[in-house]
Amino acid sequence: MKIKIKKFNERAVIPSYSRNGDAGMDLVATEFYYEDGLFCYKTGIGLEIPNGYVGLIYPRSSISKYDLILSNHVGVIDSNYRGEIILKFRKTTQYPYIFINGDRIGQLIIIPRPKITFEEVEILSETNRNTNGFGSSGA
Repeated sequence: MKIKIKKFNERAVIPSYSRNGDAGMDLVATEFYYEDGLFCYKTGIGLEIPNGYVGLIYPRSSISKYDLILSNHVGVIDSNYRGEIILKFRKTTQYPYIFINGDRIGQLIIIPRPKITFEEVEILSETNRNTNGFGSSGA
């Protein structure tokens, strides 16, 4: 699949897979700013995701070594969004790590998005779990 991409500045890096078999393509920081208690990183890129697909932004697993978490946990890029991709992090300690330009800060996964409609019913089909809640599928 080919996705159109726009660079908003000369430091922008087109996302790529680091290794064969990777699910996510690395996103690279091009600019940092601090806003409303969040550490914000611009990527310098915008995408033209085809209708019927969605872009999902996740933190890289290495982020767990630092004292930051992605503020919305998973970013959603709708197919009609054309602006710059920006990742915003919250600190988890008093002195979090600060990424610099060129650091890999997240990963992008583009997947099909089904069109969902709901059908209201009085009874749902039974399963071996039924209405048992948290932890009911095992430890």
